[in-house]
Amino acid sequence: MATTRHAHTDWEGNLLDGKGVVTFDSSGIGDYPVSWPSRSEQANGKTSPEELIAAAHSSCFSMALSHGLAQAGTPSTRLRTKADVTFQPGTGITGIHLTVVGEVPGLDEDAFVKAAEDAKANCPVSQALTGTTITLSASLA
Repeated sequence: MATTRHAHTDWEGNLLDGKGVVTFDSSGIGDYPVSWPSRSEQANGKTSPEELIAAAHSSCFSMALSHGLAQAGTPSTRLRTKADVTFQPGTGITGIHLTVVGEVPGLDEDAFVKAAEDAKANCPVSQALTGTTITLSASLA
């Protein structure tokens, strides 16, 4: 069954001096401030579209890798995935780097890297971001 999730942003002012609040409507987990300086300089307690993409990508990739490993008969006990989304003002998002460290009993490093590459290529967020270069570092703990 298909699902649709909702979020919205209320923005006040222009790009450089304005500010906004991102609200996660579907989950109700909260409201998060966002601004141009939090996107292009220091976060200073605010989020950015790139941080939201990093959260979506790291969680989607982890789910896809976990599923692939379980389907192959080598379920993970733990995966820690970090997504680094690089934003260049005037250019846009220039790349995403995923780093995953896994605990997978009975699996060697080469098989883990292969499973991680498959998850990177096939998780729905990676597929939605195909216009962006996505790189990966994968290792066992």
